[in-house]
Amino acid sequence: MRTDYKQLQKKLGYEFSDESLLIQALTHRSFKGAHNERLEFIGDSLLGMFVAEALYFEFPKATEGELTRMRSQIVKGQTLTAIAKEFELSQWLLLGPGEMKSGGCRRDSILEDVIEAIIGSVYLDSNIEQCKEFVLKLVKKRLADVDPSNALKDPKTQLQEWLQSRKRPLPVYEVINTTGQAHNQTFTVSCTLDDGQQLEATGTSRRKAEQSAARKALEVIKK
Repeated sequence: MRTDYKQLQKKLGYEFSDESLLIQALTHRSFKGAHNERLEFIGDSLLGMFVAEALYFEFPKATEGELTRMRSQIVKGQTLTAIAKEFELSQWLLLGPGEMKSGGCRRDSILEDVIEAIIGSVYLDSNIEQCKEFVLKLVKKRLADVDPSNALKDPKTQLQEWLQSRKRPLPVYEVINTTGQAHNQTFTVSCTLDDGQQLEATGTSRRKAEQSAARKALEVIKK
């Protein structure tokens, strides 16, 4: 854990008027004091909005579906985790002893949340225009690389469209097990097809587990 926040602000390309907002954004709920979940809530919404607007003007001929899939590629957890690692945010996180011992500073879900929390903290520290500028710098490389023709549909959408094209009922997803503490849970989800096949998968959120289960179902039915 490092405390030279001026150095981090230089890396981020934004200087806080209220440094406590940055510190809160780096604070996991397992640590004492104000944590970053409320900032994450704001940052998640702002990130989606700014990326959606940028894509809307960058790709005037793209359909709603293509824009949605391109946005998903940019704001998905895997992308945010990669950005967090580029800024080496793991060394700045404030974690409780248990979370620190279990390697929480390297956990993708925590790094993903911190990026969203930092976006929220920049917004509260400045204004919506400065926050927009900050976000677009964060995702600049990803925006430049995105292509409507390569905006892949997520596994759940692919599975749904495959089944619908064959006039088969949609799959049924069900959470069959949840383990871990509230801030570090693992979900096990089943995906049941109309022919009785049931595929199971785990993830750090229900959404991720469902996507993994759908991916397994696609692999099975396309064989």
